[in-house]
Amino acid sequence: MTAWRLLLTRPAEECVALAASLAEQAIFSSSLPLLEIEPLAETPQQRATILDLDRYCAVIVVSKPAARLGLELLDRYWPQPLADQPWFSVGAATAQILADYGLPVTCPPDGDDSEALLALPQLRAALAVHTPRVLILRGEGGREALAECLRGQGVTVDYLQLYRRRLPDYPAAVLLERIAAERLNGLVVSSGQGFAHLRQLAADAWPELARLPLFVPSPRVAELARAAGAQSVVDCRGASAAALLAVLRTQSAPAL
Repeated sequence: MTAWRLLLTRPAEECVALAASLAEQAIFSSSLPLLEIEPLAETPQQRATILDLDRYCAVIVVSKPAARLGLELLDRYWPQPLADQPWFSVGAATAQILADYGLPVTCPPDGDDSEALLALPQLRAALAVHTPRVLILRGEGGREALAECLRGQGVTVDYLQLYRRRLPDYPAAVLLERIAAERLNGLVVSSGQGFAHLRQLAADAWPELARLPLFVPSPRVAELARAAGAQSVVDCRGASAAALLAVLRTQSAPAL
């Protein structure tokens, strides 16, 4: 695995954690965050939603930023969260943030995506009430698939949007310069929007970057990448460091 030299593109704080996990396995990485988290100003609608938290049979948190920002709201308006209200997350890292706060949270044991979450028997049990209502904590403009599936089952779904993701300001040639200077031979993205920002920043250089192995967290992002011309897409079936490391053990690094 040590032949891999990877470009990490997650938000800055997450890049630091992932880089440390990779370094423990003697894998070189270089961080270029392509997702900057910008918290949204609290609105009267946000306040009203969080104050009505007790009307939801389940709360779903789709990302680590949503967990952190959501907990800040809980601190302000629910200093003693409802002990019997079930919480769910898409990934284990998000679940850990909620669990450390003391919330009863469940996440899929395999797979960091909406499909794995919807298959959880604990979620089905939480929805088995007369008028199921779910609150989803997420960023602005997130995927609609989870809410659409729940609504198709007769569930009322509300959103609490807590942040937006933006592409940090970088010089146009930064990607190619970083890859060449540090002899990188693989790219890692953690979401569909992260991949979109990678393409956006690459601009005319995308065909050259598209030849590098691209590690993605889910079949959905893999499909997006292949449709955009990425030639070697590896689905890690999860966005965690453990998922990436497991896949790296099965992949041979290309020669520099």
